[in-house]
Order: sequence, then structure tokens, then C-alpha cells
Amino acid sequence: MASTTPTETPPAPPAASRRAASTGRVGDKVFLGLSRGSGILLLAIMASIAVFLSYRAALAISKDEGNFLTTFDWNPAGDPPVFGIAVLLFGTVVSSIIAMAIAVPIAVGIALFISHYAPRRIAAPLAYVVDLLAAVPSIIYGIWGALFLVPYLGGLNLWLDEYLGWTYIFDKTEVGVARSLFTVGILLAIMILPIVTSVSREVFLQVPRMNEEAALALGATRWEVIRMSVLPFGRSGVISASMLGLGRALGETMAVATVLSPSFLISLHILDPGGGTFAQNIAAKFDEANQFGRDALIASGLVLFVLTLLVNGAARLIIARRKEYSGANA
Repeated sequence: MASTTPTETPPAPPAASRRAASTGRVGDKVFLGLSRGSGILLLAIMASIAVFLSYRAALAISKDEGNFLTTFDWNPAGDPPVFGIAVLLFGTVVSSIIAMAIAVPIAVGIALFISHYAPRRIAAPLAYVVDLLAAVPSIIYGIWGALFLVPYLGGLNLWLDEYLGWTYIFDKTEVGVARSLFTVGILLAIMILPIVTSVSREVFLQVPRMNEEAALALGATRWEVIRMSVLPFGRSGVISASMLGLGRALGETMAVATVLSPSFLISLHILDPGGGTFAQNIAAKFDEANQFGRDALIASGLVLFVLTLLVNGAARLIIARRKEYSGANA
């Protein structure tokens, strides 16, 4: 009886060969060139922005008589010129942290309600309203914050001072209107809420239906399904959404400038009026500044640019590690 040899399956071509084979058509080559050119153009734009900011910042810092990182004053037109970013960095970071602490939990809760709890006749209009909030211009938020939040947050500030003043953070040492970093944080939270909610909602809707049905079949409650299936699956997406919101909070200009009373004093009491952020300071002082003053403002803009890059880089690193961890446990 003749022996038969099994037919050997040829090995799959490497990824590089498959990519090369996919570019045989003219359309594929054109699309590949456009995609590659877009990526290179984006890198070139980022590099040109960094070079411009670095050059103008170096001109200003070289003539600064103080310490650019620790000085609590902003007077580039003085003799000698003195300016620093300590107050601006503190105000930007603190207001963004307050906004994230308020917005992210609420946004995740709204996204879960729309995607897994609300009936369709309620979920669709609610999702539309949330998306519509993202289209509201920042100056509208600023006007609303100045005319509504500032007058009516006084009672909340007094309540926080009375019951949480022992934390030192909510200890209100100055009496005045609520033009503080706390008010700015609440306003920024409202502004970034639709961004975080929309992205998180779309991520939660991508959870495999079979995973949820299997958990329900095993007797899990709705909350246990969300805790064991939905939230782990969407963690990377929620982090990405949060970083998008944080990017807007860090660079928000007009709304902050409308609400905040600028002052170059650092106070750990976030209910006290005053403070400052990078974007608000640039918008308020750019028109009236001389050439050297604009270089000083550009130097502060460079710090904001670097801070934003660091935040986004950290987010990408966290997401990459989460994917590696999920792949290793799969």
C-alpha cells in the first residue's frame, strides 16, 4: 500500500511582504504616500512649534533677573525684568486636578447609564444632549460661570469651610466673591464632562455582548457584570477620554479668564479668591506686552506645551502597559 505524505502548508508570508503586496495598486501607493506624508507633516509641525517656543523662551529667560521656575511675580517690563511661572503652574495644575476629580466619576456614571441602564427612548436623547454640550463655545461657559457660578457658590464655599475646613484645603481665610481656583475647577469639570462621557460611552458600547450574557447566565447582577466585564474592558478607553478632557482643562483660556481673579499669590486654600493659569495669563497680558513681555509669555507657553506633552505621553504609556497586561493574561 503506497504511503501518502501529508501535504505541507506553506508558511504565511511575513508582515512586511504582506504590506508590500498590498501596495501593488496605484490607489494603495497613493494612499500609503498620503498617510506617510501626513504623519511626517504632523511631526514637522510639532517640531517647528517646539523650536519656535524654545527660541523665544530662551531670549526671555536669558534676561530674567529672577528664577523663572520659582518667582512669584510677573513683571517683564520692570527694571530689572522679573517674571516666573510658579503661580501659573500651581493654578493650572490645581484647577485641572479639581476638574478631573469632579468630571471623571460623573462622566463614567453617565456613560454607563446611557450604555447599559437607560431605555433606548431615554438613552438616545440624553446622548444627544451630552454631545451638544461639547459644541458650546468656551466663552459661553465663561459668561455663565461669571453670572451664575460666582454669585451662587458663596453658600457652598461657606458650607465647605464650616464642615471641611479642618482639611486646610477648604479653609476659607478670605471673605469675598467666589472667583477662586475651586470655582474654575467646577467650570472646567462641566466643560470637559461631555468629552469624557462621549468617548467612555462609545468604549462601553464595544464590550462583547457574549461576555455580559455569560456573566448574567452565571448569576451575576447587573453591577457585577459592569464591574467584572465592562469596566475592565473599557479602562484604557476611559483613561484616553480622561486625558482628552485634561488636555482641554490645561489649555482652557476664555472661560478661566472670565471667572478667575488673577493674582500672583499661591494659596493652598482653594476657596480663597485669586490665582492664575498659563492660558489665562497669556490671554490677559499678550496685547499690552512689549516684545520682551511677549517672549516671557511665550516662555510660559513653552512650559504649558511641555506639560501637555508629558500628560499625553504618560497616558499613552499607561494604555500600552494595560494592553500588554491584558494580552499576557489572555
